Amino acid sequence: MGKAIGMAEYKTVSAGVFGADAMVKTADIEVVEAETVCPGKYIVIVTGELSAVAAAVETAKHTREEELIDTFVLGNPDPSIFPAIYGATFVKELNSLGIIETYDAAAIIVAADTAAKTADVSLIEIRLARGMCGKSYVMITGEVAAVQAAIDRAKSAVAPRGMFLDSCVIARPDSRITKHIL
Repeated sequence: MGKAIGMAEYKTVSAGVFGADAMVKTADIEVVEAETVCPGKYIVIVTGELSAVAAAVETAKHTREEELIDTFVLGNPDPSIFPAIYGATFVKELNSLGIIETYDAAAIIVAADTAAKTADVSLIEIRLARGMCGKSYVMITGEVAAVQAAIDRAKSAVAPRGMFLDSCVIARPDSRITKHIL
């Protein structure tokens, strides 16, 4: 895995594939994920050295600008991001549950990285716009105060971009709910 990740999110599949092609032709990056998500949007997640990822994402910003929804570049992303994206995180129990929801996929990865770096929390799942009409969410767990701090900081990271939708923190979620989350 590289030292940085970046993402471009487009309104249409054709713009997304075009943008992804331009990104890989710009810099020596690895495409981690390039796929259609709901509702017919296209996301491209790349990794590599920070300068290469930044150059590729900068190209994405100027490729089919009218179809671009959002982008980000994260240097030294929290290592728990990719297991959470792929649903491969193992969490035995939930002390508390924090959820933050955004209008797009790019913002939720920024929120998840911010949350994971803010407090002693574990990422449970990052849902990238699949089956959610383009919205995305991240679920985290830990002690209540840590989860609240992480959610507050994550919210402040994405709210200025206009992509924050909602959040909550649940202390000691009931087992009848957690069995559907874990």
